[in-house]
Amino acid sequence: MNKGKKIVAGVVGDPISHSLSPRLHGYWLNKYNIEGEYQAFHITSGELANFLSALKNNKIRGVNLTLPHKVSGMALVDKLNESAQKIGAINTIYVDDSGMLVGTNTDGYGFLKNLEQKANNWRPQNGPVSMIGAGGAARAIIVSLLDSGVPEIRICNRTIDNAQKLTSELNDSRVKVMPWEQKDQSLEGAALLVNVTMLGMAGQAPLELDLKYLPKTAIVYDIVYHPLETALLANAKRRGNKTVDGLGMLLHQAVPGFKAWFGVEPEVDSALRTHVLEAFK
Repeated sequence: MNKGKKIVAGVVGDPISHSLSPRLHGYWLNKYNIEGEYQAFHITSGELANFLSALKNNKIRGVNLTLPHKVSGMALVDKLNESAQKIGAINTIYVDDSGMLVGTNTDGYGFLKNLEQKANNWRPQNGPVSMIGAGGAARAIIVSLLDSGVPEIRICNRTIDNAQKLTSELNDSRVKVMPWEQKDQSLEGAALLVNVTMLGMAGQAPLELDLKYLPKTAIVYDIVYHPLETALLANAKRRGNKTVDGLGMLLHQAVPGFKAWFGVEPEVDSALRTHVLEAFK
């Protein structure tokens, strides 16, 4: 589709060898016959400023940022879009037509697109959201849910101070904090349950959560994707709840960056999921 000069983009992190992004973007480059390359760049915190300032000279169209650069990278771009400003972190940078570095955050976009694709009966007005966890991707997800119009978000986090700090910064009366000890009760009347912790991930402790208070009509969403079906999702499925795994969030959040760098809006389909999952075999 693009027969001109090779376009280069990539992912920047420390460490970076675990990243699935090269596999994901490589699939799309091949599918759409684009003369491009997506690389993994191992860049430390001390090297980040110089690396980003040299993007244009190195003919790199943009990058994804992963840990530990999502917050520090904000000060190193020329412009931040609205989503990045609200979330307070960036995961995608592109060079615009005027040669400026633009930082954005696509995590919330990916979260909602995955939810809409896998649970097409979900509507923001269906009812409250119960969220387990307040770190990592929580803020991006909360901002996306608030922007979509959900009536209430209940946050339960093991360290309540972190949840209260996040709630204070968001400054939205729809966000409530509940003690970790009441996480089971936080599910009462919820239309959507989201786990944003690492609990239940391969090699991590399980998420101890009793679903007895959760309505059978609620959707259960775990952003963990290794394993693809966590114990939380398996338990929810057994009792009849609709479930959404976390792999789709990873896939969908990559779409805006790919479009900005390579000029094609790629499709997230079952073949892509299968290709990325092969990395775990």
